[in-house]
Amino acid sequence: MPTYAYACKDCGHAFDIVQSFSDSSLTSCPECEGTLRKKFNSVGVVFKGSGFYRTDSRDSKGSSVSSAPAATPATPAASPAPAAAAS
Repeated sequence: MPTYAYACKDCGHAFDIVQSFSDSSLTSCPECEGTLRKKFNSVGVVFKGSGFYRTDSRDSKGSSVSSAPAATPATPAASPAPAAAAS
């Protein structure tokens, strides 16, 4: 079962609680009966092994992924020559 972190908006009391996925979120602070908010932490995920990178599925001779043909850049339209300044 996951552990959830809560913090009270009113008194600042922070705590962790183990809850089931089917349990509803807590709404009142156990210290002051104030409003609780659920805190979210970053999740540390580490992918180990083969198959997680694009280069893992390639053979040693070259790419197994077909690439689209390269688009040719459009040629810029000819711009009129600047007028010579009269001296």
